[in-house]
Amino acid sequence: MSASTNRAPLDAELGHLSAQLLAMGGLAESQLSQAVYAITRASGETASQVLELERRLNSSEVDLERELWALVARQQPTARDLRLLIAVSKMVRDLERIGDEASRVARVAHRLLSHGVHGPLREPIQAIAATGALALRQLRQALDAFARQDVELALAVLRSDEVLDAGFEQLVRSLVQLMGDDPRTISSGIDLVFAAKALERVGDHAKNLAEQVIYCVKGADVRHTPLGGVEALVN
Repeated sequence: MSASTNRAPLDAELGHLSAQLLAMGGLAESQLSQAVYAITRASGETASQVLELERRLNSSEVDLERELWALVARQQPTARDLRLLIAVSKMVRDLERIGDEASRVARVAHRLLSHGVHGPLREPIQAIAATGALALRQLRQALDAFARQDVELALAVLRSDEVLDAGFEQLVRSLVQLMGDDPRTISSGIDLVFAAKALERVGDHAKNLAEQVIYCVKGADVRHTPLGGVEALVN
């Protein structure tokens, strides 16, 4: 029996597991996209849908982790196969936490609907829409990098995280100034800070996903490594 025939069952299981991870990523994308829509369009119905998706995402996490460790027990993978499974186990947690952050944004949307939004806050809300779009793009790129096992695309995610961080800091500064100028905006302004922070954390989790892609492909743990060091390592 050839080596390729021996690998066939393992390859099939690894492919199925990777597809499950990408499906979970699709749920996280949908949840995040709807959360941003809910807070920027004042849609309570959409915010509730985000919370429903969180339950599905949590269920996917449990199912995927159960299958992953069953695969490890059956196949006892080594080398790059084992790296892939280790990476998937970590990526599952980051996707679940992205779902948590999307739910936080949705809950802010509900609170804003309950006590209203003063006119001066409409501009920061649009800035949150832009921040959300950046976070969503990072997540999509990270998942695409995993699907393609593309290190260059993973690096693009790491680079874009700095842009998201800068946008978050600017947004918080503008909200703090606005709350200082108009006390009527304080309650809603604080909620918007929480929403912006949740989106900034989504970017952090997307960055973690990209780092795991680099680990899969290159076998290098680049967590806590400055961007320049990562670029030098993988190029």
